[in-house]
Amino acid sequence: MYGIVVYFITGLLLVFSLIASRKKTLMALKKAWRSFERILPELIAILLFVGLLIALLNPETISQLLGESSGVWGLLIASAVGSITLIPGFVAFPTAAMLLDNGAGITQIALFISTLMMVGVVTFPVEKKYFGTRLTVLRNTMAFGFSFIVAELMGMILR
Repeated sequence: MYGIVVYFITGLLLVFSLIASRKKTLMALKKAWRSFERILPELIAILLFVGLLIALLNPETISQLLGESSGVWGLLIASAVGSITLIPGFVAFPTAAMLLDNGAGITQIALFISTLMMVGVVTFPVEKKYFGTRLTVLRNTMAFGFSFIVAELMGMILR
């Protein structure tokens, strides 16, 4: 039901935008379509990877590796994968939902998402180039530590 309401409001706002300025609205829609075309290959690849992962790993395995009872090992796996993975948020959140639906724990997924968004192992060389090694290491270390705090809080709130 929530999705229907969001789509209805979006459609209504699009109609208002068309009435206000047809030219600007059509230009914005064309830009949005081009952006969508650029991210589509990446989105499909990641969704295929996650789908394959879920197909190969049954819910029991996902629950063992990332479930609420996985303990410290589950947190370490989630934080390591999140830290070294470079995927955009619009793909990360549906991925997290799929993992949660297949037995992953809330705290582990919150840690995965938090490290994914804040820790940049893959982007370290670029960041180091602009900010220097010391600041880059400090920022990533603080982000990594803060991710554990966020994950624990999310786990406490959402359990």
